[in-house]
Amino acid sequence: MTAVGFIGLGAMGSPMARHLAKSGHAVTVYNRSTAKAEAWVAANGGAIALTPKVVAQASEIVFMCVGNDSDVRSVALGLDGALAGMTTGKILVDHTTASATLARELASACMGNGVGFIDAPVSGGQAGAENGALTVMCGCDDAAVYARAEAVISAYAKMCKLLGGVGSGQLAKMVNQICIAGVAQGLSEALNFAMRAGLNADDVVDVISKGAAQSWQMENRAKTMVRDEFNFGFAVEWMRKDLAICIEEAKRNGARLPMTEMVDSFYAEVVAMGGSRYDTSSLIKLLTSN
Repeated sequence: MTAVGFIGLGAMGSPMARHLAKSGHAVTVYNRSTAKAEAWVAANGGAIALTPKVVAQASEIVFMCVGNDSDVRSVALGLDGALAGMTTGKILVDHTTASATLARELASACMGNGVGFIDAPVSGGQAGAENGALTVMCGCDDAAVYARAEAVISAYAKMCKLLGGVGSGQLAKMVNQICIAGVAQGLSEALNFAMRAGLNADDVVDVISKGAAQSWQMENRAKTMVRDEFNFGFAVEWMRKDLAICIEEAKRNGARLPMTEMVDSFYAEVVAMGGSRYDTSSLIKLLTSN
């Protein structure tokens, strides 16, 4: 088993770290809220570090799962950052959904220390993290570094794939979020249409989910959407953060994202109506409230 560190014990990081501990790895954790780290260790074992640097000193592989680019920089770089505690041969894995630009920045910093780096954003939501069934999209310039980390990541992943060099994982996650935005809006319009047409939405979904319209969103969110329930995982405010990354990257590579930009504007309306913490299926509220 491997000595590993985990930085960020939020809704995703906490269960991911728990699966590492259950798999027999020696886990050292850091969280900005020390109380949350203490509670995690009380429940799962392992050790607490008071800085990311100390996490890295105790670990062969360090995993990060925090909020955004600036959060990643704050825990990875600087005098008390993870990289300051890493020596040649160690590996830094960033599970945060962040920009490809940041991934390349971190990879460059790691290279200067002889440290391997993988950008490895995840999909599957809190339920996927809790069940150890996440999809992990990876970018790495060294196949041997990736292979070492993949063996550990398997503790909480149902799929982990190297998609190319550094930044490829973040770019793939952008593709993932673009797809989700379109499906969520389409499902919202379809369910609203069904209800206004006098159909039983649950019955309709039972039928069409067995055909070409099937999607993860339909299988997991349709029933709660028609019941005006939106407390299931990934929040609108985080989706807007991700879509902003997609839109910014599209400006660089020349891709057109008209649907993504439109859905992002709809999510802005959900935020304006007080739904920043609703899950991403809450787009339907903009249709049913009229």
